Amino acid sequence: MVSPKFKNVAIYSSLKDKKVVDIADQVEEVLSNLGVRFVYPLSSKISRREKNKVYSDRAVAKRSDLIIAIGGDGTLLSAARNFGSHKIPVLGINLGNLGFLTDIPPADLTYALNKIMQGNFVEDKRVFLEANIEGKKDTYKALNEIVLHSGSIAQLIEYELFIDDEFVYRQRADGLIISTPTGSTAYNLSGNGPILSPEVKAITLLPMFPHSLNARTLITSEDKRIKLKVSGKSKAYLSMDSHDNIKVTSSEEVYIEKGKTELTLIHPTDHSFFSSCRTKLGWSLGNPSRISS
Repeated sequence: MVSPKFKNVAIYSSLKDKKVVDIADQVEEVLSNLGVRFVYPLSSKISRREKNKVYSDRAVAKRSDLIIAIGGDGTLLSAARNFGSHKIPVLGINLGNLGFLTDIPPADLTYALNKIMQGNFVEDKRVFLEANIEGKKDTYKALNEIVLHSGSIAQLIEYELFIDDEFVYRQRADGLIISTPTGSTAYNLSGNGPILSPEVKAITLLPMFPHSLNARTLITSEDKRIKLKVSGKSKAYLSMDSHDNIKVTSSEEVYIEKGKTELTLIHPTDHSFFSSCRTKLGWSLGNPSRISS
């Protein structure tokens, strides 16, 4: 019997319903048959079933060598921020609708998980964004996007954008979406922004309903440092992957840059980003016809 590639696995979900519990039971069965130790983080919504297997998130981050996230991309985003930023690989089981990050369907779970535990997988590196607000100690992480917004429906804010301390523009809009290639298929996609292949080393800046006919999406290097400054009496907030809601005033500057750590996603060997786009976004009329010689 091949020794499992991962010895200590944490099972995580931000959801709590019967389907998630059933999948967790199936994951436990596969891991037990392989002799793999598994635990539940305290923050997991399904963590309280077996108290002897529940550990604090800090302990899980120190002791686990794989996180299995059960749910949609929202669940995987939570797992990424909580554990992936500590360099623990994350594997997603897809119970959501789109699932660009969670790509193992429940029907393939037993076979796919066995193959992955045997070492048959591909690694996919993704960058985080980090945000700091001038004068505050906290650092906020996002895998998809960081959004500067008004906090109200149909309310404009005025802000200034700098890249590496060079002034780019002053603009009035509902806000600004700053996204990674991972986030290009999330909020950025809904705002009619470009889709970036995951290996592209770039950051996308997409104005939200700008009060200008000339405003366009801007793509810059992932190594650039972005500075945002709210103008005048505008009331603004900063959100990370649709979490948090940090107030930003005109006296504060927001700094956004590539995170110091990367997320490692684990995929089955047949994973394909473009196949996911074709399937989930309805890109294609079908596969190319085979022409016999």
